[in-house]
Amino acid sequence: QLVESGGGLVQSGGSLRLSCAVSGLPMDEFAIGWFRRAPRKERLGISCITTDGSTYYADTVKGRFTISKDNAKTTVYLQMDNLKPEDTGIYYCAAASDESYFMRVVRAGTGGALFDSWGQGTQVTVSA
Repeated sequence: QLVESGGGLVQSGGSLRLSCAVSGLPMDEFAIGWFRRAPRKERLGISCITTDGSTYYADTVKGRFTISKDNAKTTVYLQMDNLKPEDTGIYYCAAASDESYFMRVVRAGTGGALFDSWGQGTQVTVSA
């Protein structure tokens, strides 16, 4: 089970930190990451962290977002800095046992369906 938290309303240029609490999925067996669904658009992969701690980002967030994990707390974080109005959307946490698949989805910034688990999503709104 994946449970997101930390969304909210922030002004352009501000920061937010999202959390994804992981249960029932061994963090040494799954890559965990984040998708974003902007209004009226497809859900797209933006970042993931693999079992060995390697991190990957879509070009749209590279240099502004940082993914990390705390294995002891079984939580994955997404630190979002210098937020822009186009970052507005619902952010979903996802887990994949196929790490290379998750990496490809994020690098391409595309959607994906072959994931083992999804969270319910948390809303992020960035005002201009």
